[in-house]
Amino acid sequence: MKYTTLPNTNIKVSKICLGTMTFGRQNNEAQAHQQMRYALDKGINFFDTAEMYAVPYTPKTQGLTEQYMGTWFSKNSNREKVVLASKITGSGRGIFNSMRENLDFSKASLDDALDKTLARLQTDYLDLYQLHWPERAVNIFGVRDYSHSANKQWEDNIGEILHRLETYVSSGKVRHIGLSNETPFGAMRYMEEHRKGKLKMVSIQNAYSLLQRRDEIGLTEVLHMENIGYLPYSPLAFGMLTGKYLNGKKPQGARVTLFPNYSRYHSEASLKATQAYHTIAEKYGLSLSQMALSFVTSRPFVTSTIIGATSISQLSENIESINLSLSSEIEKEIQQVHQAIPNPAP
Repeated sequence: MKYTTLPNTNIKVSKICLGTMTFGRQNNEAQAHQQMRYALDKGINFFDTAEMYAVPYTPKTQGLTEQYMGTWFSKNSNREKVVLASKITGSGRGIFNSMRENLDFSKASLDDALDKTLARLQTDYLDLYQLHWPERAVNIFGVRDYSHSANKQWEDNIGEILHRLETYVSSGKVRHIGLSNETPFGAMRYMEEHRKGKLKMVSIQNAYSLLQRRDEIGLTEVLHMENIGYLPYSPLAFGMLTGKYLNGKKPQGARVTLFPNYSRYHSEASLKATQAYHTIAEKYGLSLSQMALSFVTSRPFVTSTIIGATSISQLSENIESINLSLSSEIEKEIQQVHQAIPNPAP
């Protein structure tokens, strides 16, 4: 495994992070524990979760991921070996309204969410606590274009949110804070408050893959200039970049087969781009999955790539991508596909 330091901290994290959102839907508790043990044995010391997981969200399965992780930590007494990150659900997406009375970042909501997360995880603290998505409307989760009209009701409360989060750091419940599904505007607003003396957001967790590179257009400059970590999720585009959905295939047990609504990476353009990347991988005798993961992990702005799997064989292949270095020829051919079919997935 390779390691780096989470920016603005003294925390060493593996360049690959274990994503856990399948725990509780596609993976039962025993399988979740098996994945956690395997990842740790392979040198992964960074685990990411969220209060809303498992995915897809249902009231019945909400919190199961953290719960499964908590029983594993309790059983093995190894919490200190893991850099643990979780997230609080944001507002504005009605499907999650059953989770809590108020889905916002008020003090009451933050207190409630964090205390429940810590209880489920059976830990006294989180190394990284992230806002899962902003309270304001942004073009995320398969939305390509930004609509300002959706933000007419939003009042800028970013300074207040930071003040609330600072109390958890002061009390020892949280070591560092971060963002998720955030834009350049949001990142810079938080930095503006940091310059006024507020605590710094140390990382941003966004979707990023060969099919979704839009953060390179603006956000990566912010990451570099402001020294903010980047934690890309969905680096295999919901499994599309394994090649398993090409030629109309619907593999049994695969995420999009089970949950057809998770199809934002299945546009005609995405399929065309994936086929082109598959051709490159075949040409050089590579696994498409490992080529796609190696591309993400090797970007200079990436801190740690969040991977997810439903089986140990998938997890093993994903982890082994850390040992793959892409040649300049492969990088050039990847870039040619990107230039021809840029960001096919919104």
